[in-house]
Amino acid sequence: MIIDKLIDRIKELKNPTVAGLDPRMDFLPCKIIKDAQDRYGHTAIAVKYAFLAFNKGLIDALCDIVPAVKPQMAFYEQFGPEGVDCYAQTVAYAKEKGMIVIGDIKRSDIASTAEAYSDGHLGRADVFGQEQTFFDTDFITVNPFLGTDSVEPFLGNCKKYDRGLFLLVKTSNAGSGDFQDLLVDGKPLYEIVGNSVAKWGADFVGRHGYSSIGAVVGATHPAVGADLRAKLPQTFFLVPGYGAQGATAADVAVNFDKNGIGAIVNNSRGIIGAYKSGKYDGAAYDEAARQAALAMRDELNSAI
Repeated sequence: MIIDKLIDRIKELKNPTVAGLDPRMDFLPCKIIKDAQDRYGHTAIAVKYAFLAFNKGLIDALCDIVPAVKPQMAFYEQFGPEGVDCYAQTVAYAKEKGMIVIGDIKRSDIASTAEAYSDGHLGRADVFGQEQTFFDTDFITVNPFLGTDSVEPFLGNCKKYDRGLFLLVKTSNAGSGDFQDLLVDGKPLYEIVGNSVAKWGADFVGRHGYSSIGAVVGATHPAVGADLRAKLPQTFFLVPGYGAQGATAADVAVNFDKNGIGAIVNNSRGIIGAYKSGKYDGAAYDEAARQAALAMRDELNSAI
């Protein structure tokens, strides 16, 4: 199962880190921007090639030390078709380099619309009677708050194509408690959603004891993470919020089990923008990203 492949890679590299590939113009080195503009002017095509060059440099620098990448679709699709093509090429390049890819798309809908999202990002799309893959991601993020019928099409393709999900349970943003902490029959809504995730994932448990149907649990709420870890022993966590959002390695550690597995921790800005931090003695962006990822690995392993 795909969750076993992820855990195997985490164990092999001794690194429960996923690097968020969230390119922004203010993160890109001037040379990459200039080269793209010299070729394509001030166009979305130039943005695509600048982002792609940046991402490929990061992937090359990280693929032997970081098990997975997580491109966030919003940073790409804001630039229209060229941005979406960049996303697709980024996914393909990361897979080519042996990395697990978590497509951070947070999609949700019902009936045929959910099926279309699922076919596009997890399965196959029907092109005049021939099935084709366009976004070959291993996992995607999904918003479950439309209910079970919004999740079922994704589960179907996970089973058919050995893919996985990370469903939003307790997110890392400050306003997450507006709805996720509301009590329903004495239980917070995030716990009820977490229980549903565990139920949906019961048929996807691999040899490590975890399901390919996982949960997004923000590192900025360590007490919640500890509670959910105890209550959802077979649910693997995708943990955002480390670094720029304020969570520390100690905050993150509660999301892991007694064997040091059970979660993968996202860091976006702290890795891809590391060269701008001044910590790495003027290193190129790719080398600085590598050093930041190694430092994060050591911090996490020490805390876990």
